Amino acid sequence: MMGALTCTVASAASGRSFIVVLHLTLLLVAVRSQRQLKRSALDCTRNCVCASNIISCSDGNLIQVPAPLPQHTAVLDLSFNSITQLRAGWTTVDLSSLQSLILSNNGLTFLSTEAFIHVTKLRYLDLSFNGLRQLDELTFEPLEHLEVLLLLKNNISQIDRSAFSSLSSLQKLYMSNNLISRFPVEVLKERSRLETFQLLDVSSNRIKTLPLKELQALRAWTNKGVYFHSNPLTCSCALYDLLAQWQIKELNSVVHFNGSHTCVVPGGPQKQTMPILDLDKAYLNCTEVKALKEEAYLHQFLLLDCDTRLKSMVKRWVLPENASPSLANKTVVVSEDYLRIGPLKAEDSGVYTCYATGDSLNETLHITVVVFNYTMRGGLESLKTAYTTLVACLISLVMVLVYLYVAPCCCSYCPDQDTEKDGDPRGSLHSSTVSLTQGEEETEQQRAEGIPYIHTALLEHKGQLEQNGRLNPIGEEDEEWQDNRKRRRSDAESISSVYSDTPMVI
Repeated sequence: MMGALTCTVASAASGRSFIVVLHLTLLLVAVRSQRQLKRSALDCTRNCVCASNIISCSDGNLIQVPAPLPQHTAVLDLSFNSITQLRAGWTTVDLSSLQSLILSNNGLTFLSTEAFIHVTKLRYLDLSFNGLRQLDELTFEPLEHLEVLLLLKNNISQIDRSAFSSLSSLQKLYMSNNLISRFPVEVLKERSRLETFQLLDVSSNRIKTLPLKELQALRAWTNKGVYFHSNPLTCSCALYDLLAQWQIKELNSVVHFNGSHTCVVPGGPQKQTMPILDLDKAYLNCTEVKALKEEAYLHQFLLLDCDTRLKSMVKRWVLPENASPSLANKTVVVSEDYLRIGPLKAEDSGVYTCYATGDSLNETLHITVVVFNYTMRGGLESLKTAYTTLVACLISLVMVLVYLYVAPCCCSYCPDQDTEKDGDPRGSLHSSTVSLTQGEEETEQQRAEGIPYIHTALLEHKGQLEQNGRLNPIGEEDEEWQDNRKRRRSDAESISSVYSDTPMVI
């Protein structure tokens, strides 16, 4: 009885404790929610510094953006706080003067698609060192004046292809140290900012392949600001060619991070890496890129490109043997960047030099031109002739082998033809051979009896006419069968040698 009472009391006590803990938890959640709903006021004396049009609330232990913010604010620094979400109503007034917004080191994980509708004049936005995972299509759409965007050191793995399409004034985009697996080449190909874009940093991500053709087609002043080092790129000779050309042009991404440009060896040990610029020495044995080189054929036209690291430079071309383009009728300076030469001749081969002069940099480009001493069409025709000759030789060889080893079989007896002729022992080659054999036997008998042997076959038929240019010593003629069978000719030619006692049968 006492044990049952004790168990009942204990159960009641534990139930009351659970209810108390539940009430306290709900109370804390409610208090925190009310605290979040209640916007903290801007305090320029305690957790923020306000100086003219600059407001700095860095490391102010904030969980929301303080309000209200002055409309004349040009720079707002909210870094090193705990603002995890940036929703559409973080500011209730249009901050038309705000040009710089810093939200780095906040643990930010959510960006509303309407987060920037009240700050359309932004030129600098820092969202680095946060927890962002993806960039949607409409997130940055209102920021048509944005020039610098920092997204480095986040967890970004998905980027919509249209995420940066509305940023027509974008000049620098930093996205290093993320989880990006696709190179955002659309940023470099956007025509609205192609002339002003300066820097794209996607280093230290998870990119395995690059759009090599698109990168090679870009101008040097664009490529000089493309950084993709410290990525698990797959080794290839095309990748080596791109980086080697950038090294020759002394682009910043190769000069400043030469040792960080590595690639993963395909088929090798797991995660085995090697420097990209060493692929011409080991493993793939890629062709070494030594200088800028152009190859062409006779009668073609060639367009040489003076692709310098700076855009606005004064450029001057010098032809081989220090000749000037104005002295050569076949060379035309198309623009400040291009030199057109042609129709080409073999003597046009040589080194063409472009001298570029700028305010902060002088650059010299040497382009080696090699003109082959035949036309492209002639080279193709020679190749076709060679293949035709080779095929003819092979066919001839096969015919000879067929003739030697696959000759038709000669039958000693053919069922469709009769080998005997009525009343004529010489009607076939066989009968002629038998007759000659019998003659030999008679000759041997005459010799045994002492009778001199005379070549009767030659004497008897000496005056016979030639038939078809051949002697017919036996004098065989065409015979017709009495039963209206087909005519047949039996040309058994036997030639007896004058200087031999034994006749030869052919």
